[in-house]
Amino acid sequence: MKGYVKSIETFGLVDGPGVRFVAFLSGCNMRCRFCHNPETWEKGGDEYTAESLFDKAFRYKSYWKKDGGITVSGGEPLLQIEFITELFTIAKSKGINTAIDTAGQPFSMNPEYLEKFLKLMEVTDLVILDLKEMDEDKHINLTGCSNKNILQMAKWLSDNNKHMWIRHVLVPGVTDDTQGLCKMREFIDTLKTVDKVEILPYHTLGISKWHDLKILYTLEDVLPPNAEQIKAAERILCN
Repeated sequence: MKGYVKSIETFGLVDGPGVRFVAFLSGCNMRCRFCHNPETWEKGGDEYTAESLFDKAFRYKSYWKKDGGITVSGGEPLLQIEFITELFTIAKSKGINTAIDTAGQPFSMNPEYLEKFLKLMEVTDLVILDLKEMDEDKHINLTGCSNKNILQMAKWLSDNNKHMWIRHVLVPGVTDDTQGLCKMREFIDTLKTVDKVEILPYHTLGISKWHDLKILYTLEDVLPPNAEQIKAAERILCN
């Protein structure tokens, strides 16, 4: 089984508990208007076997201590579900904490997919799930995809006692409306296994990548949220 890795971070501090080795896999079906990694949309990058990627990660074990471990992000890592399952199976055999950072878009209630997903969850300690928007039409406008299966995934994780963190990218004038945030909070409150909710403030660091790739960036005039806008969203989602 080969996996396609776009980049690696050896000392990640935000993608899961403790210090993490973070592998950013390539490939994503979403086209989020605020994406800061558009170079990960297409499948490509460095090829690894699960064993070779684990061996690369394991060199940094001394930094992980009690809570750290390996996180797989993207792109959309669930597009390479068999590869991650193999990687995490090796990691768990060594007692390593595993986390997956996903937007959930490939999730399906199809029995064949659920069988694969269940195998992955058996070797996954934490799912970091990005919720972009609750309204389906707005979600489609924002990402090019429906959110119905993403919300199904969140419910599945809750029903199957999988720990998760919820993340929301706060884009002024796009994903920061009070009604939408309240609907998201109401949904989160129905989930039993959410350990943390995080606001990720929109930033403009990825715009140059869109320009380099000659992709039209439609949020060119949007500024990052200020401290009060972030606090207002946190009061709704995080308290």
